[in-house]
Amino acid sequence: MKILVVYYSTYGHVQKMAEAVVEGAKQVQGAEVVLRRVPETLPPDIIEKMGATAAQQAQAHIPSCTVDELAQADAIIFGTPTRFGNMCGQMRQFLDATGQLWAEGALVGKAGSVFAATATQHGGQEATLLSFHTTLLHHGLVVVGLPYTFQGQMRIDEVAGGSPYGATTIAGTKGERMPSENELAAARFQGKHVAEIAEKLTS
Repeated sequence: MKILVVYYSTYGHVQKMAEAVVEGAKQVQGAEVVLRRVPETLPPDIIEKMGATAAQQAQAHIPSCTVDELAQADAIIFGTPTRFGNMCGQMRQFLDATGQLWAEGALVGKAGSVFAATATQHGGQEATLLSFHTTLLHHGLVVVGLPYTFQGQMRIDEVAGGSPYGATTIAGTKGERMPSENELAAARFQGKHVAEIAEKLTS
């Protein structure tokens, strides 16, 4: 059973969440978990002006995903920063190249899930996940969220991302906040949960 975790991260926040998702998915026996990032579309000089060069270099060891890898997986877990309540442009461009997979029905029946990051607590946490789900549904993926059996999303003692639609983190308007332990726990839970659903779908 192959679990593919595909993400884009500008400053490393979504990368940290993706790595936690991988940890969770690996807890399911027999799960082969692969981490990939979508190709960058911005030129290096723009990345530098954004102050993201170091974060991008820290991800250089993670291979870029190819469209064909989606079809080879039993479950796909996507991670994205939000852009005005939607996925980022890099993720959108990658998914816009999956028309042939759609025509072939190559992703129908696979488990699909999404996690995300926003700058602020109410900056598109749920809208980003829900708008991403539309693409998964068009591909026939079985959408998997983050059930309330993850008790961490019931907490009110601290500011935290996360909803029944998926794990999220709050990065801060200057990227100054990295995922909290509660948010990473949500990502691990989601990774394990998706892998367990995929196991049932493939058995």
